[in-house]
Amino acid sequence: MNDNTKITFIKEDPWRIFRIMAEFVDSFETMSKVGPAVTVFGSARLKPTDPCYELTVELGKQLAKHKIAVVTGGGPGLMEAANKGAAMAKGKSVGLNIELPHEQSGNRYTNVPLHFHYFFARKVSFVKYSMAFVFMPGGFGTLDEFSEVATLVQTGRIPKFPMILIGKKFWSGLMAWMQEQMQERRQLISSDDLELFSIVETPEEAVEIILAYQQQVGAPATVPKAFR
Repeated sequence: MNDNTKITFIKEDPWRIFRIMAEFVDSFETMSKVGPAVTVFGSARLKPTDPCYELTVELGKQLAKHKIAVVTGGGPGLMEAANKGAAMAKGKSVGLNIELPHEQSGNRYTNVPLHFHYFFARKVSFVKYSMAFVFMPGGFGTLDEFSEVATLVQTGRIPKFPMILIGKKFWSGLMAWMQEQMQERRQLISSDDLELFSIVETPEEAVEIILAYQQQVGAPATVPKAFR
C-alpha cells in the first residue's frame, strides 16, 4: 500500500462510518413498524418457469393471509416470488435490496423497499426483525445466510426461531453431510444442533410451523442478545 492509498483510506473511513450509521438508522426505523415478519431466502437466478418459483409465491401468499410480513432480499428469482405472493394477498412485502455490480435489481412487488450498500447492515435487518426464516433452494448467498442464522441460534445470540428448509430433494444432501461429517465423524457440532432445522416439502407445512411458534411464544419480549 503506497502513501497515497493510505491517505485515501484515512480521509474516507470516518465518512464511511456515517454512511453505515445511516443505513442502520433508516432500516431500523422502517423495519420496527413492520410487525410480525418472516424472512424468505432463496436464489436470485431461478425463473418463473421453475417449480420453486410458484411454491415461493404460494408461501408469500399464505404468510400474508396470516398477517405476517414477508421479508426478502428484494431482488429477482425466488425473492421476487415471495414478494409477489405477499403483494397478491395484500400483505406487507418487504425488500432489502443490495447494490451489486450484476444480477441484483429490485423487484416491483415490494411495498416496503429498503436499499443497502453494505451486506452486514442488510443482514442485521433480516435477523433483527424476523420471527422465523424460510430457506428455498439457492446458491452461495442463501448458504451464507443459512450459516449466519444457524450460528446465531446455536450460540444463543438470538432465540431458537424456526429455521425451515423447503425442498427435501435439495436440502437433504446437505443435512446428511452435516450429520455424517460434522457431527458423527468429527463431533464439530452436537446432535442437538441438527434439530435447529426443519426440512419440509410444502409452503403449508412451513406456515404451520411458523404459526405454532407464533402462538407458543407470542411477540418477542426482549431484544435478542446479538442486537443489544
